[in-house]
Amino acid sequence: MNVEEEVERLKEEIKRLGKLQDDGSYKVTFGVLFNDDKCANIFEALVGTLRAAKKRKFLTYDGELLLQGVHDNVEIILKPAPAAVAAATSAVVS
Repeated sequence: MNVEEEVERLKEEIKRLGKLQDDGSYKVTFGVLFNDDKCANIFEALVGTLRAAKKRKFLTYDGELLLQGVHDNVEIILKPAPAAVAAATSAVVS
């Protein structure tokens, strides 16, 4: 699996495990992702995939390197898709 495919799978898993926010983003903690059995089976290097997604500006979190245990409570925020942002903005304007 290439990096782009892994990032897309990560986005799907964050949507599955995270909580939808008012702005269309999804929020999940690193501990929830790391300890999920499905994620453990999909991602050989979860931290590397998170860094790749952050570099591509799909998500955001504090820090550079996340470590299991130490950073379990760090919030990972999947940014909303541009279409979702437009829909949320038009709903507020209406």
